[in-house]
Amino acid sequence: SKTISKCYVQVTGMTCASCVANIERNLRREDGIHSILVALMAGKAEVRYNPAVIHPAAIAELIRELGFGATVMENCGEGDGILELVVRGMTCASCVHKIESTLMKTNGVLYCSVALATNKAHIKYDPEAIGPRDVIQVIKDLGFTTSLVKKDRSASHLDHKQEIRQWKRSFVVSLVFCIPVMGLMIYMMVMDSQLSNAHAHHNMSKEEMEARHSSMVLEYQLLPGLSVMNLLSFLLCVPVQVFGGWHFYIQASRALRHNTANMDVLVVLATSIAFLYSLIILLVAMAERAKVNPVTFFDTPPMLFVFISLGRWLEHVAKGKTSEALARLISLQATEATIVTLGPDNVLLSEEQVDVELVQRGDIVKVVPGGKFPVDGRVIEGHSMVDESLITGEAMPVTKKPGNTVIAGSINQNGSLLISATHVGADTTLSQIVKLVEEAQTSKAPIQQFADKLSGYFVPFIVAVSVVTLFAWIVIGFVDFEIVEKYFLGYNKSISAAEVIIRFAFQASITVLCIACPCSLGLA
Repeated sequence: SKTISKCYVQVTGMTCASCVANIERNLRREDGIHSILVALMAGKAEVRYNPAVIHPAAIAELIRELGFGATVMENCGEGDGILELVVRGMTCASCVHKIESTLMKTNGVLYCSVALATNKAHIKYDPEAIGPRDVIQVIKDLGFTTSLVKKDRSASHLDHKQEIRQWKRSFVVSLVFCIPVMGLMIYMMVMDSQLSNAHAHHNMSKEEMEARHSSMVLEYQLLPGLSVMNLLSFLLCVPVQVFGGWHFYIQASRALRHNTANMDVLVVLATSIAFLYSLIILLVAMAERAKVNPVTFFDTPPMLFVFISLGRWLEHVAKGKTSEALARLISLQATEATIVTLGPDNVLLSEEQVDVELVQRGDIVKVVPGGKFPVDGRVIEGHSMVDESLITGEAMPVTKKPGNTVIAGSINQNGSLLISATHVGADTTLSQIVKLVEEAQTSKAPIQQFADKLSGYFVPFIVAVSVVTLFAWIVIGFVDFEIVEKYFLGYNKSISAAEVIIRFAFQASITVLCIACPCSLGLA
């Protein structure tokens, strides 16, 4: 048996269990191949062969001839089992050394490290030669108690409920205050256009007089420089800035602490500047007792927050959906298995309940009617019907007799079965599916990575552009005041030219910030 080597082949193009059976059946016939084990979800075949007769490239070629894609996998470490144990009863470094040296001498253990401080042992082993139960037994024989590190099966890290709640709240708050602000704004626009029409024709009809009157109510100054419109907008804007923008501020501050600029930084910058600028302009106007109401941007923050928090909320809802599916998948896994020892003629000698993680390849597992299959395996004895709908979606139970394969997580219906474990732990079909879904969730689409990278440059770029805009207009203004005068309507003739220029420049640069802020990148 010394001459047997092992290799892994990545197999593509397998669609169902019959493909697996096909490959296994055909390759077993070949000279020099000892055994072959194919995992459908992982797309991986583990082949044990005699290197004197055949080599991995030829094995891959054999699989290709069957009509599948096959490449030999270089890193064979894939097949190593990893075991995390809690070891109790260690008192000093010599205990650690005793465990480590004994384990390393044990056939099949590839690597072992024991930490005294955390009472944990980390062991890599070859599943062909040894299994987790054997390792635990070795440690027990040395006089220590040991148990598996309990895995968190609840999948609580996949829960998005809290984020969904928080963004929904942000969205609702922003929306409630945004609607009146938008209403006021649209109303003012309509009235202004009617007024300008009236001015153009010089003869005011009755409706236009009324229009002018009602827009006067909003323009009416409660205090010199403070109009009803601006006061209302300000009052509606404050709660949005505080409650709607709360999470944005937190995330933006985190991003800045790590010297990165993301979407949140832009949102916060634009809304804060628009809000503060509008507030300062108002206070200045009140101090000057201005006759003409200043142009404020109080309508910007609520509208931005509405759109962006809606986007975030929808995104988390979508994530929550996949996570829910994942949590359900994880809950399908059995937690315990009944391992039996068989004598000659398949006579039951003994049976014991063990954790699913402790089942090793080649174990004989007994599955009673109504029980779940803890691992993937092959039936040795017994006849039964099995509900495999979790994997195949097939509502009708499937007949199982000796030689058939069974899938972990499917439910045994009427007969008791003895199965021999072929794929255990992270290699079972169900674990592979969970892993695929998890990877799909954590990995980003290439376009999304690109967008993230862009927004890293986008933020500083926009800030730079708005600063340039500010200085450009100041320069233009001082060189040729008429241009500013042409574009800056309704400014108060009583204030100095310099102040007009600076106000106009500010308005232009804030406009740049506000328009770029909900950039389609972020929203999309």
